[in-house]
Amino acid sequence: MMSRMLILKKLNKVSKYVKTCLLGTFFFVIKSMMSKKLKLSTINKTNKNTLMESLKIEFTDVGDDYLVAKMPVNHKVYQPDKVLHGGASVALAESVGSAASYLFINPITHTIRGIEISANHIKSVKNGYVFARANPLHIGKTTHIWEIKITDENDKLISHCKLTTMVIQKK
Repeated sequence: MMSRMLILKKLNKVSKYVKTCLLGTFFFVIKSMMSKKLKLSTINKTNKNTLMESLKIEFTDVGDDYLVAKMPVNHKVYQPDKVLHGGASVALAESVGSAASYLFINPITHTIRGIEISANHIKSVKNGYVFARANPLHIGKTTHIWEIKITDENDKLISHCKLTTMVIQKK
């Protein structure tokens, strides 16, 4: 009797594993078939009720190895002397880098957490938009490292950032 229970438990575990694998494979097939417009729409929908929505961050371009987002420069992201706050730039960089990491994982089985970010602020911005482009430096099984360049509307470098994210298996 005890061995029958053990067998049923193991079969249940195997069943869950197979289901997860099939869902993951399905997800990757669907993701590879998605148009750029559909990928961006899907990514932007995740911003609802988040910091990204508060800062009006919008993902605008995606490719096989990059993701781009834009953020308006206005009173909501100013520091006291009416220029873009460095913390807002870092929030933009972490948002675009973390979202880019999601493109390389199966979100059914895994999630992403930022574990380190560094930023060098080069130039000030008073208005308009800033654009953050994340490109991978390393895509491993458990960590991703991203270079994020934030530029203004004239393609002038505003901040240069590096983000490390950790891939975590969901329980």
